[in-house]
Amino acid sequence: MSAGAEGSGGAASGVPEGIEIDGVTPWLVERIEGLTPPLTFTLIAGGHSNLTYRFVDGKGSAYVLRRPPLGHVLESAHDMGREHRIVSALENSGVPVAPTYGYCEDPAINGAPFYVMGFVEGRVLHDAESARPLPEREREALGLNVIDVLATLHNLDPDQVGLGTLGRKEAYLERQLKRWNKQWEASKTHEIPEMEECSRRLTEQKPEQIGATIVHGDYRLGNMMVGDGRIRAVLDWELCTLGDPLADVGYLLNSWILPGETEDAVTPTAIGGFPGREALCERYEAATGRNLDGINYYRAFSHWRLAAIGQGVYKRYLVGAMGENREMDLDAYKLSVHTRAEAALALLGG
Repeated sequence: MSAGAEGSGGAASGVPEGIEIDGVTPWLVERIEGLTPPLTFTLIAGGHSNLTYRFVDGKGSAYVLRRPPLGHVLESAHDMGREHRIVSALENSGVPVAPTYGYCEDPAINGAPFYVMGFVEGRVLHDAESARPLPEREREALGLNVIDVLATLHNLDPDQVGLGTLGRKEAYLERQLKRWNKQWEASKTHEIPEMEECSRRLTEQKPEQIGATIVHGDYRLGNMMVGDGRIRAVLDWELCTLGDPLADVGYLLNSWILPGETEDAVTPTAIGGFPGREALCERYEAATGRNLDGINYYRAFSHWRLAAIGQGVYKRYLVGAMGENREMDLDAYKLSVHTRAEAALALLGG
Protein backbone atom coordinates (compact mmCIF):
# COMPACT_ATOMS: atom_id res chain seq x y z
CA MET A 1 0.00 0.00 0.00
CA SER A 2 3.01 2.26 -0.03
CA ALA A 3 2.53 5.02 -2.54
CA GLY A 4 5.56 5.52 -4.69
CA ALA A 5 7.17 2.20 -3.72
CA GLU A 6 9.27 0.42 -6.31
CA GLY A 7 7.62 -2.41 -8.17
CA SER A 8 9.47 -5.70 -8.54
CA GLY A 9 9.02 -9.32 -9.34
CA GLY A 10 7.55 -8.78 -12.79
CA ALA A 11 7.16 -11.80 -15.03
CA ALA A 12 7.78 -11.85 -18.77
CA SER A 13 4.09 -11.15 -19.37
CA GLY A 14 4.28 -7.99 -17.29
CA VAL A 15 2.26 -9.58 -14.49
CA PRO A 16 4.19 -9.93 -11.20
CA GLU A 17 4.84 -13.39 -9.83
CA GLY A 18 2.09 -14.37 -7.42
CA ILE A 19 -0.77 -12.98 -9.52
CA GLU A 20 -2.75 -15.27 -11.84
CA ILE A 21 -4.45 -12.58 -13.87
CA ASP A 22 -6.99 -14.84 -15.64
CA GLY A 23 -8.37 -16.10 -12.34
CA VAL A 24 -8.13 -12.91 -10.33
CA THR A 25 -9.69 -10.48 -12.84
CA PRO A 26 -13.20 -12.04 -13.05
CA TRP A 27 -13.24 -12.59 -9.28
CA LEU A 28 -12.51 -8.91 -8.70
CA VAL A 29 -15.01 -7.69 -11.32
CA GLU A 30 -17.78 -9.55 -9.47
CA ARG A 31 -16.95 -7.85 -6.15
CA ILE A 32 -15.85 -4.30 -6.93
CA GLU A 33 -18.61 -2.22 -8.46
CA GLY A 34 -17.47 -0.32 -11.55
CA LEU A 35 -14.10 -2.10 -11.82
CA THR A 36 -12.97 -1.86 -15.45
CA PRO A 37 -10.39 -4.32 -16.87
CA PRO A 38 -7.64 -4.60 -17.90
CA LEU A 39 -5.94 -4.61 -14.52
CA THR A 40 -2.28 -3.69 -14.06
CA PHE A 41 -0.51 -5.18 -11.01
CA THR A 42 2.70 -4.02 -9.33
CA LEU A 43 4.39 -5.64 -6.32
CA ILE A 44 4.95 -2.91 -3.73
CA ALA A 45 5.96 -4.93 -0.65
CA GLY A 46 7.44 -8.41 -0.56
CA GLY A 47 9.99 -10.58 1.14
CA HIS A 48 9.30 -13.19 3.80
CA SER A 49 6.13 -11.50 5.02
CA ASN A 50 2.85 -11.26 3.16
CA LEU A 51 3.03 -9.85 -0.36
CA THR A 52 1.28 -6.59 -1.19
CA TYR A 53 0.32 -5.61 -4.74
CA ARG A 54 -1.14 -2.37 -6.03
CA PHE A 55 -3.41 -2.76 -9.02
CA VAL A 56 -5.04 -0.17 -11.26
CA ASP A 57 -8.03 -0.70 -13.53
CA GLY A 58 -8.70 0.81 -16.95
CA LYS A 59 -10.14 4.01 -15.40
CA GLY A 60 -7.10 4.57 -13.17
CA SER A 61 -8.78 3.52 -9.91
CA ALA A 62 -6.27 1.91 -7.51
CA TYR A 63 -6.66 -1.01 -5.11
CA VAL A 64 -4.49 -3.38 -3.06
CA LEU A 65 -4.28 -7.19 -3.04
CA ARG A 66 -2.59 -9.04 -0.16
CA ARG A 67 -1.51 -12.68 -0.33
CA PRO A 68 0.95 -14.99 1.50
CA PRO A 69 4.59 -15.31 0.37
CA LEU A 70 5.34 -17.57 -2.58
CA GLY A 71 6.20 -21.20 -1.88
CA HIS A 72 5.29 -23.38 1.06
CA VAL A 73 4.53 -21.43 4.23
CA LEU A 74 2.83 -22.16 7.51
CA GLU A 75 -0.81 -21.30 6.96
CA SER A 76 -1.25 -19.93 10.48
CA ALA A 77 1.59 -17.44 10.01
CA HIS A 78 0.06 -15.85 6.92
CA ASP A 79 -3.68 -16.18 7.53
CA MET A 80 -5.36 -13.93 4.96
CA GLY A 81 -8.84 -14.58 6.27
CA ARG A 82 -7.84 -13.50 9.76
CA GLU A 83 -6.14 -10.34 8.51
CA HIS A 84 -9.17 -9.47 6.35
CA ARG A 85 -11.46 -10.05 9.32
CA ILE A 86 -9.45 -7.65 11.51
CA VAL A 87 -9.24 -4.83 8.97
CA SER A 88 -12.94 -5.17 8.07
CA ALA A 89 -13.97 -5.11 11.74
CA LEU A 90 -12.03 -1.89 12.34
CA GLU A 91 -13.68 0.10 9.56
CA ASN A 92 -15.60 3.00 11.13
CA SER A 93 -14.05 2.22 14.55
CA GLY A 94 -11.98 5.39 14.76
CA VAL A 95 -8.83 3.44 13.89
CA PRO A 96 -7.86 4.42 10.32
CA VAL A 97 -7.70 1.38 8.02
CA ALA A 98 -8.19 0.84 4.30
CA PRO A 99 -11.71 -0.17 3.15
CA THR A 100 -11.99 -3.88 2.31
CA TYR A 101 -13.67 -5.39 -0.76
CA GLY A 102 -13.51 -9.12 -0.23
CA TYR A 103 -11.63 -12.24 0.77
CA CYS A 104 -10.93 -15.27 -1.42
CA GLU A 105 -10.13 -18.56 0.27
CA ASP A 106 -10.19 -20.67 -2.92
CA PRO A 107 -6.56 -21.33 -3.96
CA ALA A 108 -7.78 -22.24 -7.46
CA ILE A 109 -8.31 -18.52 -8.15
CA ASN A 110 -4.77 -17.28 -7.44
CA GLY A 111 -2.75 -20.17 -6.02
CA ALA A 112 -3.31 -19.01 -2.44
CA PRO A 113 -5.92 -17.12 -0.38
CA PHE A 114 -5.94 -13.33 -0.74
CA TYR A 115 -7.96 -10.28 0.16
CA VAL A 116 -8.55 -6.91 -1.48
CA MET A 117 -8.79 -3.41 -0.06
CA GLY A 118 -8.69 0.18 -1.21
CA PHE A 119 -5.40 1.90 -1.99
CA VAL A 120 -4.71 4.69 0.49
CA GLU A 121 -2.57 7.54 -0.81
CA GLY A 122 0.29 8.69 1.39
CA ARG A 123 3.78 7.69 2.41
CA VAL A 124 5.27 5.05 4.68
CA LEU A 125 8.10 6.30 6.91
CA HIS A 126 10.43 3.34 6.81
CA ASP A 127 13.51 5.24 7.97
CA ALA A 128 14.99 8.64 8.78
CA GLU A 129 15.52 9.59 5.13
CA SER A 130 11.89 8.95 4.21
CA ALA A 131 10.80 11.19 7.12
CA ARG A 132 13.18 14.04 6.33
CA PRO A 133 10.84 15.83 3.84
CA LEU A 134 8.14 16.19 6.55
CA PRO A 135 7.82 19.78 7.84
CA GLU A 136 8.51 20.15 11.59
CA ARG A 137 4.87 20.98 12.38
CA GLU A 138 3.76 17.76 10.67
CA ARG A 139 6.25 15.68 12.67
CA GLU A 140 4.86 16.93 15.98
CA ALA A 141 1.25 16.45 14.88
CA LEU A 142 1.94 13.00 13.47
CA GLY A 143 3.65 11.84 16.66
CA LEU A 144 0.65 12.85 18.74
CA ASN A 145 -1.73 11.22 16.28
CA VAL A 146 0.25 7.97 16.45
CA ILE A 147 -0.34 7.67 20.19
CA ASP A 148 -3.96 8.88 19.88
CA VAL A 149 -4.75 6.13 17.36
CA LEU A 150 -3.12 3.50 19.57
CA ALA A 151 -5.22 4.71 22.51
CA THR A 152 -8.33 4.50 20.32
CA LEU A 153 -7.47 0.91 19.35
CA HIS A 154 -6.91 -0.05 22.98
CA ASN A 155 -10.15 1.59 24.08
CA LEU A 156 -12.20 -0.55 21.71
CA ASP A 157 -14.20 -3.43 23.18
CA PRO A 158 -13.11 -6.47 21.12
CA ASP A 159 -16.53 -8.07 21.56
CA GLN A 160 -18.35 -4.96 20.35
CA VAL A 161 -16.40 -4.82 17.06
CA GLY A 162 -16.67 -8.56 16.42
CA LEU A 163 -13.12 -9.53 17.42
CA GLY A 164 -13.83 -11.03 20.84
CA THR A 165 -12.76 -14.51 19.65
CA LEU A 166 -9.59 -13.36 17.87
CA GLY A 167 -7.42 -14.94 20.58
CA ARG A 168 -7.17 -15.68 24.28
CA LYS A 169 -7.62 -12.55 26.35
CA GLU A 170 -5.86 -13.64 29.53
CA ALA A 171 -2.22 -14.47 30.43
CA TYR A 172 -0.77 -12.62 27.44
CA LEU A 173 2.73 -12.15 28.88
CA GLU A 174 2.86 -15.68 30.23
CA ARG A 175 2.02 -17.09 26.81
CA GLN A 176 4.51 -14.81 25.06
CA LEU A 177 7.33 -15.67 27.46
CA LYS A 178 6.71 -19.37 26.94
CA ARG A 179 6.62 -19.00 23.16
CA TRP A 180 9.79 -16.94 22.81
CA ASN A 181 11.76 -18.94 25.37
CA LYS A 182 11.00 -21.97 23.24
CA GLN A 183 12.06 -20.06 20.11
CA TRP A 184 15.31 -18.97 21.79
CA GLU A 185 16.20 -22.50 22.87
CA ALA A 186 15.48 -23.87 19.38
CA SER A 187 17.58 -21.27 17.58
CA LYS A 188 20.46 -20.69 20.02
CA THR A 189 23.85 -20.99 18.33
CA HIS A 190 26.03 -19.52 21.09
CA GLU A 191 25.65 -18.40 24.67
CA ILE A 192 24.21 -14.95 25.45
CA PRO A 193 23.98 -14.80 29.25
CA GLU A 194 21.92 -11.59 29.05
CA MET A 195 19.13 -13.48 27.27
CA GLU A 196 18.92 -16.07 30.03
CA GLU A 197 19.02 -13.40 32.74
CA CYS A 198 16.33 -11.35 30.97
CA SER A 199 14.11 -14.39 30.73
CA ARG A 200 14.47 -15.00 34.45
CA ARG A 201 13.75 -11.38 35.39
CA LEU A 202 10.85 -11.03 32.96
CA THR A 203 9.26 -14.09 34.55
CA GLU A 204 9.91 -12.93 38.11
CA GLN A 205 8.82 -9.32 37.54
CA LYS A 206 5.82 -10.08 35.31
CA PRO A 207 3.04 -7.57 36.13
CA GLU A 208 -0.60 -8.43 36.46
CA GLN A 209 -2.49 -7.92 33.21
CA ILE A 210 -5.15 -5.23 33.56
CA GLY A 211 -7.86 -5.96 31.03
CA ALA A 212 -7.50 -7.25 27.48
CA THR A 213 -7.62 -5.26 24.28
CA ILE A 214 -6.87 -5.61 20.60
CA VAL A 215 -3.06 -5.64 20.33
CA HIS A 216 -1.59 -4.73 16.93
CA GLY A 217 1.72 -6.50 17.57
CA ASP A 218 3.91 -4.39 15.25
CA TYR A 219 2.74 -0.83 15.86
CA ARG A 220 5.37 1.60 14.50
CA LEU A 221 5.68 4.32 11.87
CA GLY A 222 6.95 1.84 9.30
CA ASN A 223 3.54 0.12 9.36
CA MET A 224 1.45 3.22 8.73
CA MET A 225 0.38 5.20 5.68
CA VAL A 226 0.65 8.85 6.68
CA GLY A 227 -0.05 12.28 5.22
CA ASP A 228 -0.65 15.85 6.42
CA GLY A 229 0.51 15.03 9.94
CA ARG A 230 -1.94 12.14 10.46
CA ILE A 231 -2.18 8.39 10.02
CA ARG A 232 -4.27 7.65 6.94
CA ALA A 233 -4.21 3.88 7.47
CA VAL A 234 -2.60 1.47 9.93
CA LEU A 235 -1.12 -1.44 7.97
CA ASP A 236 0.17 -4.99 8.55
CA TRP A 237 -2.25 -6.57 11.01
CA GLU A 238 -0.86 -10.09 10.62
CA LEU A 239 0.48 -10.18 14.22
CA CYS A 240 -2.69 -8.75 15.75
CA THR A 241 -4.21 -10.60 18.70
CA LEU A 242 -5.94 -9.98 22.03
CA GLY A 243 -3.96 -9.34 25.19
CA ASP A 244 -2.08 -6.79 27.24
CA PRO A 245 -2.23 -3.37 25.54
CA LEU A 246 0.95 -2.16 27.22
CA ALA A 247 2.93 -4.56 25.03
CA ASP A 248 2.05 -2.31 22.06
CA VAL A 249 3.09 0.80 24.01
CA GLY A 250 6.45 -0.67 25.01
CA TYR A 251 7.14 -1.76 21.43
CA LEU A 252 6.28 1.69 20.06
CA LEU A 253 8.48 3.46 22.59
CA ASN A 254 11.45 1.27 21.67
CA SER A 255 11.09 2.28 18.02
CA TRP A 256 10.75 5.95 19.01
CA ILE A 257 14.47 6.81 18.87
CA LEU A 258 15.17 10.53 19.26
CA PRO A 259 18.19 12.51 17.98
CA GLY A 260 21.46 11.72 19.73
CA GLU A 261 20.24 8.58 21.53
CA THR A 262 22.33 6.24 19.38
CA GLU A 263 25.08 6.88 16.87
CA ASP A 264 23.54 5.00 13.96
CA ALA A 265 19.81 5.59 14.49
CA VAL A 266 17.90 5.15 11.23
CA THR A 267 14.35 5.27 12.57
CA PRO A 268 12.07 8.07 11.27
CA THR A 269 11.94 9.86 14.64
CA ALA A 270 15.74 10.16 14.77
CA ILE A 271 15.60 13.23 12.49
CA GLY A 272 13.99 15.29 15.27
CA GLY A 273 10.81 17.31 15.54
CA PHE A 274 8.71 14.46 16.94
CA PRO A 275 7.32 14.53 20.50
CA GLY A 276 9.36 12.66 23.11
CA ARG A 277 8.45 9.42 24.84
CA GLU A 278 7.31 11.23 27.98
CA ALA A 279 4.77 13.28 26.00
CA LEU A 280 3.47 10.12 24.32
CA CYS A 281 3.09 8.35 27.65
CA GLU A 282 1.25 11.26 29.25
CA ARG A 283 -1.14 11.49 26.31
CA TYR A 284 -1.79 7.73 26.34
CA GLU A 285 -2.46 7.71 30.09
CA ALA A 286 -4.91 10.61 29.72
CA ALA A 287 -6.76 8.90 26.85
CA THR A 288 -6.98 5.40 28.33
CA GLY A 289 -6.71 5.80 32.10
CA ARG A 290 -3.93 3.20 32.14
CA ASN A 291 -0.87 3.78 34.30
CA LEU A 292 2.49 3.57 32.51
CA ASP A 293 4.75 3.73 35.58
CA GLY A 294 5.89 0.17 34.83
CA ILE A 295 6.31 0.62 31.08
CA ASN A 296 10.03 -0.23 31.22
CA TYR A 297 9.07 -3.86 31.83
CA TYR A 298 7.17 -3.91 28.53
CA ARG A 299 10.01 -2.15 26.75
CA ALA A 300 12.41 -4.79 28.09
CA PHE A 301 10.05 -7.56 27.03
CA SER A 302 9.87 -6.07 23.52
CA HIS A 303 13.68 -5.93 23.17
CA TRP A 304 14.02 -9.49 24.49
CA ARG A 305 11.29 -10.80 22.16
CA LEU A 306 12.90 -9.13 19.13
CA ALA A 307 16.27 -10.56 20.17
CA ALA A 308 14.73 -14.06 20.17
CA ILE A 309 13.17 -13.42 16.76
CA GLY A 310 16.47 -12.03 15.47
CA GLN A 311 18.36 -15.09 16.69
CA GLY A 312 15.96 -17.27 14.72
CA VAL A 313 16.63 -15.28 11.56
CA TYR A 314 20.39 -15.36 12.23
CA LYS A 315 20.40 -19.15 12.58
CA ARG A 316 18.38 -19.64 9.39
CA TYR A 317 20.92 -17.60 7.43
CA LEU A 318 23.83 -19.28 9.22
CA VAL A 319 22.74 -22.78 8.21
CA GLY A 320 21.74 -21.71 4.70
CA ALA A 321 18.02 -22.24 5.14
CA MET A 322 17.29 -18.90 3.46
CA GLY A 323 19.04 -19.99 0.24
CA GLU A 324 22.21 -18.77 -1.38
CA ASN A 325 23.12 -15.33 -2.70
CA ARG A 326 21.27 -13.47 0.02
CA GLU A 327 23.14 -10.41 1.24
CA MET A 328 23.47 -10.66 4.99
CA ASP A 329 26.10 -9.32 7.37
CA LEU A 330 26.01 -12.23 9.79
CA ASP A 331 28.41 -10.65 12.28
CA ALA A 332 26.32 -7.48 12.45
CA TYR A 333 23.14 -9.49 12.90
CA LYS A 334 24.73 -11.60 15.62
CA LEU A 335 25.80 -8.42 17.40
CA SER A 336 22.29 -6.96 17.13
CA VAL A 337 20.90 -9.89 19.15
CA HIS A 338 23.44 -9.14 21.90
CA THR A 339 22.62 -5.43 21.77
CA ARG A 340 18.88 -6.00 22.20
CA ALA A 341 19.45 -8.41 25.08
CA GLU A 342 21.67 -5.85 26.82
CA ALA A 343 19.09 -3.09 26.27
CA ALA A 344 16.38 -5.30 27.77
CA LEU A 345 18.48 -6.08 30.82
CA ALA A 346 19.26 -2.39 31.36
CA LEU A 347 15.54 -1.54 31.35
CA LEU A 348 14.97 -4.24 33.95
CA GLY A 349 17.49 -2.54 36.19
CA GLY A 350 20.54 -4.69 35.75
